[in-house]
Amino acid sequence: MSIKLRPEPEPAATLAPRRLVILGATGSIGKSTADVISEAPRAFTVEAVAGGRDGAALARMAIRLGARFAAVADAAAYAELKAGLSGHRIEAAAGAEAITQAALFPSDLVIAAISGAAGVEPTHAALEAGRTVALANKECLVCAGGPFMRTAARTGARLLPMDSEHNAIFQALGTSRVDEIEQMILTASGGPFRTWSSEAIARATPDQAVAHPNWSMGPKVSVDSATLMNKGLELIEAHHLFGVPAGRLHVLVHPQSIVHGLVSFADGAVVAGMACPDMKVPIAHCLGYPERVTTSARRLDLAEIGTLTFERPDLVRFPALRVAMAALQTGGALPTVLNAANEIAVEFFLGGRIGFLEIAEIVEACCEAAMKEGGSAEPATVADALAVDHMTRERARTLLA
Repeated sequence: MSIKLRPEPEPAATLAPRRLVILGATGSIGKSTADVISEAPRAFTVEAVAGGRDGAALARMAIRLGARFAAVADAAAYAELKAGLSGHRIEAAAGAEAITQAALFPSDLVIAAISGAAGVEPTHAALEAGRTVALANKECLVCAGGPFMRTAARTGARLLPMDSEHNAIFQALGTSRVDEIEQMILTASGGPFRTWSSEAIARATPDQAVAHPNWSMGPKVSVDSATLMNKGLELIEAHHLFGVPAGRLHVLVHPQSIVHGLVSFADGAVVAGMACPDMKVPIAHCLGYPERVTTSARRLDLAEIGTLTFERPDLVRFPALRVAMAALQTGGALPTVLNAANEIAVEFFLGGRIGFLEIAEIVEACCEAAMKEGGSAEPATVADALAVDHMTRERARTLLA
């Protein structure tokens, strides 16, 4: 299954105002989405917002966006959320069911930006309801890509890629068919350790790993960028989104982060998606699709930049990408295992309990253990995928202990 490469334009009347639900409203994507909305306030209304643990920040976001409903995943943050909404007619709720309730609010577009496996169930619930989903959560398709795409096909739901790389490729594809694609290339900045030696990388600290040179992201995503695991996760995501086989998916390191994705076609043409590194660009594309939304994002001036460089990824210094590419090639449940083990390993690294290179070692050990146990069948349902996810997390914690 893949997203439609020849989407039929929606009637203009449905685009203004467009009703939105924002899952992950207090994260970096949620904040950038709010900025885009504030630049076109009459084009959008926000029905519901959801966040993780920061009730006060979620309350401020709900008030800023004029939401009708606010849900926080952590029940302990409910009192803080309720207090922050005092004097405003905004309904509040807490817990996993509340997040799903937010996802199911009547809307024209659901922004799925809850990071990690926590975003899988509410995002899938939106697809089950036939919603159009702007996907900024890699883990949904990495953990349960098969079930997600089958649900979208069955319900008629549409997935719009909001990650900068996938959005660039989506735009570059235009009306082309999958069988016309020779290669699909995702670019990576190389992260903060692109020029470091293996010895220096082995000594990297959490503070150094989250200091991304081009993007402002949360700590987990920043570490994934530093290990290049994020690019492996994105390859798996692209495989499901666009229906392109693993052998035609590639990565190039591009430190300027201007070219976000490239598509090479059967006739020799190559189309690149380019923009300054600003998440408002892909967010605006999804919010207004198939029309354009004006933003204040910095405009690209190639003469000012002068030079764009590209290099092949070093799979020796960055073994996490090698492990992810192998999981994509093998398929089955390994992408689910890869994602779960990586989340736990990154958590331990950020807590100062393991070294930087141990992240890839733990992930590879979990993948090898799953293969030895014959657990390579693709999860048939989201519930199956989450069961594999849970089992892998326990295995990773055991290995790390």
